[in-house]
Amino acid sequence: METAQTKSTNGRLIAIIAMFFLFAMISFVTNLAAPIGTIWKTQYTWSGMLGNMMNFLAYLFMGIPAGNLLVKIGYKKTALWAMAVGFIGLVFQWLSGKVGAEAGLFSVGEQVVTLNFIIYLLGAFICGFCVCMLNTVVNPMLNMLGGGGNKGNQMVQAGGSLNSLAGTLTPLFVGMLVGEVSDKTTMGNVAPLLFIAMGVFVVAFLVISAVAIPEPHLRKEGVKKVEMAHSPWNFRHTVLGVIGIFFYVGIEIGIPGVLIFYLASVTGSAAVAGGVAAIYWLLMLCGRMISSAISSKVSSRTQLITVSITAIAFICIAIFLSDSYTINMPSYAANEGFSIVEVPTKALFLVLCGLCTSVMWGGIFNLAVEGLGKYTAQASGIFMMMVVGGGVMPLIQNWIADNVGYMESYWLVVAMLAYLLFYGLVGCKNVNTDIPVDDSIQNAA
Repeated sequence: METAQTKSTNGRLIAIIAMFFLFAMISFVTNLAAPIGTIWKTQYTWSGMLGNMMNFLAYLFMGIPAGNLLVKIGYKKTALWAMAVGFIGLVFQWLSGKVGAEAGLFSVGEQVVTLNFIIYLLGAFICGFCVCMLNTVVNPMLNMLGGGGNKGNQMVQAGGSLNSLAGTLTPLFVGMLVGEVSDKTTMGNVAPLLFIAMGVFVVAFLVISAVAIPEPHLRKEGVKKVEMAHSPWNFRHTVLGVIGIFFYVGIEIGIPGVLIFYLASVTGSAAVAGGVAAIYWLLMLCGRMISSAISSKVSSRTQLITVSITAIAFICIAIFLSDSYTINMPSYAANEGFSIVEVPTKALFLVLCGLCTSVMWGGIFNLAVEGLGKYTAQASGIFMMMVVGGGVMPLIQNWIADNVGYMESYWLVVAMLAYLLFYGLVGCKNVNTDIPVDDSIQNAA
């Protein structure tokens, strides 16, 4: 006979698997933007990271509402709504390859912006709402299922491994479908991948519908809303962590995003560029697997400090290393399949940063919510809002790359990494331990 404890254990395991699955979906949808940007860049030279910007801009509008949804409708329904929204966003991106190519709307410089590009940007924006909602569900849920603290971080890193796997495959698949980039390359080239993504969302919707997920923050019917005396903004380490999340996502997306454009300009092949950049995400997978194995013994703070220093060193080497130094790296080309290609050695040091960025999200999130208690759900919404940094900072970096140079743009990444180092060394300490974070303590007061 199945005991209550066995049922609880099985339910927890199923919930963890479901969250892992959602973590992969987040990366799959997010990482479509940068490689697809190589398609639009042939038509609009200034558009490289604009789709990525629209994807992340949605976080600014949906971050706090997504956190509120956890309280009002719970983790499961929030995830299901996210799947539906993501499906719609992908449909819009697919439509951009079918309609509006001949309908000019306005001009930017000498380039006429057509309706299909606006449809694509709208689709990317809608997909941003999806991944924001999914992120709001996944991170606090895995942290809670892991038990908080180092073990909670270990669970987040384990889920992040699947996130990195999806991130590895996405630019690779786009590169396979696009091949050599020309002015005849359109969104129609990646239509098969968009159809696959739509199908995955349908399957994900059915899977999550059938899974029982714990709802620790769901407000019960008949229970009056209690006004809290404080908010996450009253905790210094949380505020500094929010800034850290803003910069971190800019770092994570900016490093491979600009690398794709750099390699595409050097090699002339989006497939080669996407294949090499995919190694960055593969190394993120490796880093998260390593972190998930050691996080119960090695603190989030120690990991964050170590990887920040290492990443700064890697990027500085890449900046100063001459283009004349080359190295053979694995890649993929549609006409040759998997192959070894010769690229500047600096590309190797940039993709190695994937080992470092792999543990930053979980580390910052874990440090920033430590000791928040009942304010954790609200803080999660704030963190999601700040993920807009993944659109803002790479867009700034791309502007620097277009006007100054690809490698020079990475000084912006170095500056952001320096902030994360400061947060790990000093900013992560909770100096507001006098604020009550437990309902019973608050009521007693």
